[in-house]
Amino acid sequence: MLRIVYVTLFSLYFYYKSSGFYFLLLVFMSLSDYAIGHFLHGSRTERQRKGWVALSLVIDLGILVYFKYTNMFIDLINNFTESTIGLEDIFLPIGISFFTFQSLSYVIDVYRRRIPPLDHWIDYIFYISFFPQLVAGPIVRARDFIPQIRQNPLIVTREMFDKGIYLIICGLFKKAVISDYISVNFVDRVFDNPLLYSGLENLMGVYGYALQIYCDFSGYSDMAIGIALILGFRFNINFDSPYQSATITEFWRRWHISLSSWLKDYLYISLGGNRKGRWRTYLNLLITMLLGGLWHGASWRFVLWGGIHGVALAVHKLVMSLSPGFKAQGADMVSPWRRILGVLITFHVVCFGWIFFRADNMEVACTVLRQIFCRFNGHIFWEFVSGYRPIVFLMLIGYLLHFMPKSMEERFQEVISRFPMFLKVLFVSLLIWLVMQIKSGDIQPFIYFQF
Repeated sequence: MLRIVYVTLFSLYFYYKSSGFYFLLLVFMSLSDYAIGHFLHGSRTERQRKGWVALSLVIDLGILVYFKYTNMFIDLINNFTESTIGLEDIFLPIGISFFTFQSLSYVIDVYRRRIPPLDHWIDYIFYISFFPQLVAGPIVRARDFIPQIRQNPLIVTREMFDKGIYLIICGLFKKAVISDYISVNFVDRVFDNPLLYSGLENLMGVYGYALQIYCDFSGYSDMAIGIALILGFRFNINFDSPYQSATITEFWRRWHISLSSWLKDYLYISLGGNRKGRWRTYLNLLITMLLGGLWHGASWRFVLWGGIHGVALAVHKLVMSLSPGFKAQGADMVSPWRRILGVLITFHVVCFGWIFFRADNMEVACTVLRQIFCRFNGHIFWEFVSGYRPIVFLMLIGYLLHFMPKSMEERFQEVISRFPMFLKVLFVSLLIWLVMQIKSGDIQPFIYFQF
């Protein structure tokens, strides 16, 4: 019990240092959903049970909507009514989207009778405030994490410790070496003023952002999973080499797995999933991804990004239904050349969406596309390579590591785990030294802190 109380207090202090007294939101949400879970479990009728779930949705999503979407709604009202309502100066608590979804998963799982309600509130606040994944995910399911809270004794095996250290090293390298460097020295400059750069440079900026956001977010996830392992807790994998995907459906099974599986289980299936006919399935996919885009931020750019993925998922479903022979082959039986073609197409569909995700506004996104398609200037490729050698080198390293076969990655992890402790310390020290050598003057926050 003392361990649970200590880690909970540390987690709340950790969140207080990032968002001030908004940590009380976390406490309030834990109190409300903990109580609702008990009332829900004790309800005798289905109507009462649905009423308690609805109350949880109203409270949790009401808080989320206020902090993330108030200004968007005011802007919509101003545009439609030609009024001049002033925008609110609203501070967005870091990670509010993540702990809101975690808390909702608990209530919904209690409603679906997948888990019993918790007996102690301290366990619940421990669950939604656990500091490694609190501010940027991964979104941890109640039924996966809660059984681990009171494991006694809490055991950290040598395998858990070694894997934790390995994941922390990988995450730090992805974030602080690759992502931050190409962001500050190339990607941000291109998206700040795409007209100053040729279409080739704009395209490389898009490729750079695809690598940047992957290394940034998967790097954080790796470190969160690694820290949790060292503390004795296991999280599910959140990224699985997503750019190796040959279809958009496979991409969403590999990218931000905790969010995509959450949207599938609690939104897509609740809408009817694929149980109500082909066209309803396509509509459900589109709605799910549109809301998934809106979850990322109060901007039409994110809605458009979600719409692109929703349409792509629906098109893939349609193609699969019209090509039963291809579906019967399975992903592992597709010819290598066909899979390579699928990877190239999927990667560029994803990159097309990243343009709208990254651009500050629609005008910038359209300018990037115009530069790529109308002013490409491919003949300057070798000049680009010569002028941006460190950027090209790090992008090459990043993509090579990303497309590295799983067997090689496992072998490398095994080699690291066999190092004696002094070599592990030396390895981490060298990595920190490398970070200090190439870091920029400003701290680069994690991209998903804003969500």
